Amino acid sequence: MTYPVKESFSSGTPPAPAALAAKVRTLSPSMTRSMQRVAEAVAEDPAGCAALTVTGLAERTGTSEATVVRTARLLGYPGYRDLRLALAGLAAHQQSGRAPALTTDIAVDDPIADVVAKLAHDEQQTLADTAAGLDTVQLGAVVAAAATARRIDVYGAGASSLVGMDLAQKLLRIGLLAHAHADPHLAVTNAVQLRSGDVAIAITHSGSTDDVIEPLRVAFDRGATTVAITGRPDGPVTQYADHVLTTSTARESELRPAAMSSRTSQLLVVDCLFIGVAQRTYESAAPALAASYEALAHRHRPRSR
Repeated sequence: MTYPVKESFSSGTPPAPAALAAKVRTLSPSMTRSMQRVAEAVAEDPAGCAALTVTGLAERTGTSEATVVRTARLLGYPGYRDLRLALAGLAAHQQSGRAPALTTDIAVDDPIADVVAKLAHDEQQTLADTAAGLDTVQLGAVVAAAATARRIDVYGAGASSLVGMDLAQKLLRIGLLAHAHADPHLAVTNAVQLRSGDVAIAITHSGSTDDVIEPLRVAFDRGATTVAITGRPDGPVTQYADHVLTTSTARESELRPAAMSSRTSQLLVVDCLFIGVAQRTYESAAPALAASYEALAHRHRPRSR
């Protein structure tokens, strides 16, 4: 299956300096090689690049001025001048005395204590990157749509399906009609029933999982409000998304593929979405949540002998 190519330029408020490194890590895999060189340069040496003109950065990275400007725009800045200001801010942040980051490369012979430390650091960085890069305007729009939706469908495959089930379960417990679909056939047949006023949410780290894109496309065609939670904001899934919530991910390793590391950031976005909906629907959500707790309370009480 082929999809139209959409060039993704960020709009709205440019990312804060602290969010720049996270943005580079998230978008770099989907950039052209020349744009990657520019992005990697600004992330690795923000102070040095902040001192360069657009011509100087193009010469340093062996690219063109147009590539530098396009990279700045893809990272969320109106132009190179705005990127330079962010680089200066990032450089100041890095020089504030923080300890150097741990490496997250896990070796087969690492002691378990080192594994724990590396994974903990990895998870913390992933959550920080996701929070820094999350578009709260888009998140607010999704919250508003979900809070008043007649029905909410969630699509995911593999590890993302587990995140989808987590979201659906949370929404059900505050009284909303939500279903998670891991089976692609059922996902499509359910999407056919959606209409304006419904919400469809696709969760895919790669942004190119056909089994997730297809039901979202059907929901989009039916007039439902569509949402993509993805690590690739320029991926095919966004062609059918009214709103895109971008996740970050830790670096992959042989022992920890993207499917594992991406779930951390997806769960953060899902929790933010759920809390936002619960806040907006508090008058009905609070009693529903209390009722679900009460219905399950007997399962958690110690049994009398």
